Amino acid sequence: MELLKVSSQSKPKLVAGAIAAVVRTGESVEIQAIGAAAVNQAVKSIAVARGYVVPNGIDLVSYPAFSQLEVDGEEKTSIKFVVERRNPENS
Repeated sequence: MELLKVSSQSKPKLVAGAIAAVVRTGESVEIQAIGAAAVNQAVKSIAVARGYVVPNGIDLVSYPAFSQLEVDGEEKTSIKFVVERRNPENS
């Protein structure tokens, strides 16, 4: 699974391109974001990525969850999103 870290300064179109590239190969992507602004950029990126892959017949699903990360020796709570192709059998 590919790991992408998104910050408040991340550009959604660039992150979306990375998400789309990985998903097109059949792999899943884990996106980590710490803070409200970073989560906002991550959500926008997922929405844009979906628009990039829908013309190829690919639909995306995202599963949000909390996770604990250590940053500079300090434990922080992040939101992680696992993004993958929707299984057509479960649609």
